[in-house]
Amino acid sequence: MKRLMKRLLGFGALAAVAYGAWRMYERSRVDTGVTWDPQPFPYPPRPHVDAAQETAPSATPVTASAPATATEAATPWVEPDGAACPTSHPVKVKLASGIFHVPGGMNYDRTHADRCYANPDAAEADGFRPAKR
Repeated sequence: MKRLMKRLLGFGALAAVAYGAWRMYERSRVDTGVTWDPQPFPYPPRPHVDAAQETAPSATPVTASAPATATEAATPWVEPDGAACPTSHPVKVKLASGIFHVPGGMNYDRTHADRCYANPDAAEADGFRPAKR
């Protein structure tokens, strides 16, 4: 009986430490307003921007002379059309790996993009790194 109680006490202490570590990790995460929609088995989940965050007023006023640049600054990426990116946003990004591929790169043609960026600088600004080849 003592042995069982010691094991239960040890398991409880281990669970408490794991729960505390998980709570610290969750507290340090930043809410980006992106949720993930589940997909069928072989496909990864797709990012989905919450409508409340999408329609929230921006901190900078939008003038009538430059509405395209304000929209572009808010979302520097677009959704791919199937596996291909539009010609205006040729840089392919994989969210799972955090890598972006530029046209002419070794794996560019076989990469199925999760996001498409207009240039490599915009992808790096969002925290992605370039492919090595």
